[in-house]
This record gives sequence, structure tokens and C-alpha cells, in this order.
Amino acid sequence: MQLRIERRMVPHVPWGLIFCVLAVALLGIWNLASASRPPLAPVWSSQALYLGLGIVAVLVVCLVDYRWIQRMAMPIYIANILALIALRFVGHTAKGAESWFAIGPFRLQPAEFMKIGVVLMLAKVYHDDFRPNEPSYGLVRLWKPLVVVGVPFILVLVQPDLGTALMIGLSSLTVILFGKVRWYLVATLVAGVLAGAIVIWNDYIREVPEPRPTIVRHHLKKHQSQRISGWLDPEADLRGSGYHAAQSKIAVGSGGVSGKGWREGTQTGLRFLPEQHTDFIFSVWAEEHGFVLCTLLLVLYGAIFIFGLGVGFSARDRFGAFVAVGVVAMLFWQVFENIGMVIGLLPVTGITLPLMSYGGSSMMSVMLSIGLLVNISMRRHMF
Repeated sequence: MQLRIERRMVPHVPWGLIFCVLAVALLGIWNLASASRPPLAPVWSSQALYLGLGIVAVLVVCLVDYRWIQRMAMPIYIANILALIALRFVGHTAKGAESWFAIGPFRLQPAEFMKIGVVLMLAKVYHDDFRPNEPSYGLVRLWKPLVVVGVPFILVLVQPDLGTALMIGLSSLTVILFGKVRWYLVATLVAGVLAGAIVIWNDYIREVPEPRPTIVRHHLKKHQSQRISGWLDPEADLRGSGYHAAQSKIAVGSGGVSGKGWREGTQTGLRFLPEQHTDFIFSVWAEEHGFVLCTLLLVLYGAIFIFGLGVGFSARDRFGAFVAVGVVAMLFWQVFENIGMVIGLLPVTGITLPLMSYGGSSMMSVMLSIGLLVNISMRRHMF
């Protein structure tokens, strides 16, 4: 393994991507300075430290030829699997889930890094399994990608961390569809979505005498079922399952066009917003900065996705292309789910907003992913 950046790589650095990432991250730190105002701990300073460490991580990743990363995809994947298994024995339990390693004052969430491990392993599988004469994947050929995704998905789901498991599933599904699958598999996927809609209608919406005959509702934990019912009928339990979503929508709506001003948000200042420095950080931004700057934030995220896809479509090999698509899918689905739950369009799942929400594991995993994109872009004409 050689660590170097050559002069001929510099013209291919995706400066637009880097600018947008830093812009969102700095806006996030500024926003956290309001979300964590006294008497809460000033977590913005810790977030600034995590961003600094993330920038160092990007530089380190850029020094490594990503073909070496390709060779290390399997060890990285296995190491993350072992970390998830270790959580069952030495993990720190918080909010009902064994999701963290407690290392002194720091907490490490292996599931955040597992998302990268899955993307790298899927990219390696699709690179190594390439057959020019068979352009699309049937069910038999998909067994490797499904195993790669299925093992970490189950390990994360049983923590239980439904939100992160969902993100692993959606980003992996995006990569699998990018790899071209047979038409009947797409039809099966559509049928599965329709079946899910029917299950939700039967278990939560259909008016039938109690006790209601359910399909999957009785298998869910109480808080998981309450999140779905609160999403479908937000006003049914405003003091319970619908509280988070209701307070979030009040904050977003009260921001209006231009917002109330930095540190002037009442929902934030009076701490009506739950998890306002993590899951509901977008509510703080919307209340204090309004529709105009919310649009700016979405434009910056959109630019990150576009620049990331540009890296993928200009990559030199299939591994680089699949890694880029996987990283963009991972970031897109997190942004989509977080903002969707904040404005009440999607159920509350505890997904953080990349680069905006407080958290060292989240920041480091996102910055490592950005480092992969920069690496692939820099070396697209090298070999």
C-alpha cells in the first residue's frame, strides 16, 4: 500500500462536492450552537472537533489507492460484522437498544460504519462477478449480494435499530437495482411494496371490530407500532406516540418564510422539540431560518448527490462506480427519511440528518464516505 497524491490527480479533485459538504457541515455546527443552548451541553464544540477529525479521515482515505481499498473490502466488512456481534456482549444499552460501545466519555456506533462496509462489499461483488455476456441479474446470481446485505441487516435489526437497518436495506437495494436485475424481480419488488401497503391498511387503518386481526402488527415492539399508528393518525395521541411529530411540525410551520432568527426559536428554546440536536435538527433549522434557507440546505444536499453521481459515472472501473452510487444512495435515503419524518410525511425512525445532526460516529462515517468519492474522482484517469 502506497500513500501518495500525485500532481496529475489534482485537476480531478471534485471541489464542488467538497465545498457543498463543508458548507452543510459548517451550517450544522452553527445550527447546533442554537439547538444546544444553555442549560444543555454545548455540543457544537464537540461537533466541530468531529468535523476536524472527519477532514483528516478524508485526507487519509484520499492518500490510499482505492484499488487497495477494493482488496480490503472483505476484511472491512468482516470487521464490522464482528463489531455488531460484539455489541450483544459488551454493548452499551441506551433507549432500549444495544447500539453503542462506550469508550470513556465517547460512544461508538458500529452500525454507522457497517453501512460503508456493506457498500464496499457490494461493489467488490459486482466488480468481481462481472460477466459481459450476461447483462442483468436473475434470482440465482443475486445470492451473493443478498447474503452481503442480509447478515448486517438482521444484526442491526435485532439491536433493535429499525431505522439504521432500513437505511442499510434501502441503500443496498439501490445498488442492486443499479447492477441491473431481471424484469420479474422489479415486478416482485413493486408487488412487495403493494403488499406492504395492504398490510398497513389491514393492521392500522381498516375499520373492524376489536380485537383487530393483524398480520405483522402483533410482531412489532410497542414503540415501533406506536410510531406507525402515530404517523397514520398524528392527532390520535398527541401526548404519546404523536408528540414528537406534532412538536416538530409546529416548529417547522412557525418558521414561515424567513424564520424567527438564530437562537430565537421558541420550540427549540423551551425544549418542546425532542432530540433537537440529533433526529430533529432540521426542525430547529426550519423554525429559526424559515423556508428560504431550508430550500438552500436542500439545494446543497441535492448538489452533493449530483456531484457524487458524477463521480460514479466517470469512474474508471465498476468498483468505483458502485461505491459512488452506494455512497450517494446511503446519504440520499438518510436525508429523505429524516426530513420526511420531521415534516410528518414519514414515520419517526430515529434517523439522523447527515452532516447536520450531532454525533461523532455519524460525522465520521459520512466523511469517510465523502473521502471515498474524492478518491475515486482523483484516480479516474490513473489506470
